[in-house]
Amino acid sequence: MKINAFFRPYLPIYVLLGLTWACSSPKPVIKLDNGVPFAPDYTKSKAWAALPELQDPADEAPKGLKNEQDQALADVFWLHPTSYTEAREPTDPWNAAIEDPKINKSTDGGSIRFQASIFNEVGRVYAPRYRQAHISAYFTKDHDLAKRVFGLAYEDVKNAFQHYLNHYNQGRPIIIASHSQGATHAQRLLKEFFDEKPLQKQLVVAYLVGMPVPKDLCVNIKPCETPEETGCFCTWRTYLKGNKPDFPGNANNIAVTNPLTWSTTSTYAARELNKGAVLRNFNKILPAVCDAQVEAPAGLLWINRPHFPGSFLYRDPNYHIGDLNLFYLNIRENASLRVERFTQK
Repeated sequence: MKINAFFRPYLPIYVLLGLTWACSSPKPVIKLDNGVPFAPDYTKSKAWAALPELQDPADEAPKGLKNEQDQALADVFWLHPTSYTEAREPTDPWNAAIEDPKINKSTDGGSIRFQASIFNEVGRVYAPRYRQAHISAYFTKDHDLAKRVFGLAYEDVKNAFQHYLNHYNQGRPIIIASHSQGATHAQRLLKEFFDEKPLQKQLVVAYLVGMPVPKDLCVNIKPCETPEETGCFCTWRTYLKGNKPDFPGNANNIAVTNPLTWSTTSTYAARELNKGAVLRNFNKILPAVCDAQVEAPAGLLWINRPHFPGSFLYRDPNYHIGDLNLFYLNIRENASLRVERFTQK
């Protein structure tokens, strides 16, 4: 399978950032129902990568920070990125089973620990496992197949969110947070459940990170323009300054948020505004790792080469896998600010 620069597995960044995708793991052990993994049962805890009442990696916090889910005022519904990435054979299913231990280990040790944990100070974290699409579904020329594969994954996300609403939410403020494939599904979730719906009143903010998100994704939910604005969405894709992704798209209609200023303007934000990244060493917060600037014509967030131990080894201009972790503390504090402003209302 050929993977372009948007998702290319690149060993140094896995080592440096401490995030893992199962790009070379053994074949998954998958139970099949007519070629499709069995649907998750969200009444069972095993269908969730994170629940407030469970002990899971979303409960962890880097040294000096605290997990405060037990007293949080909001809920965070987290949708993880692709962890079904090993080379695919023709007989392999296009959607992963949620029982697969190796895929789950990759999800939990990477996304849940290093990404979902960003929000455990401000919200109770709910992270469903879902029959995620294989990474190659993003690049297949069979568009009907891709639509079907991503549709199945979204069906799980939708069912998980409905279960969350029915059994957990109880009218609390909601943050939707996501990365990569998670952001693909979160866009649909935002449109179907929130935009022009009663639930929109409970939306604090949506972080739709790592995917191109149209400015006009929704009718009533717009890109956030200020750090404290609520009922809006934030989105960005991180690239080395001067570089662009090698796939087409209407950049003029792509929303981009600067996670150092929380503005969509092209104002440059110096690295001194970066309060802290969390990379390979989960317990070490690295301040001033990188700067950031919205490059509106490209529909991207551009950064100069980051400064962190071993960064010279990473030569790829695509920082997709670090979209959140390069700005860990800024996102954490911003989520807290938006919840504070939301509850004040």
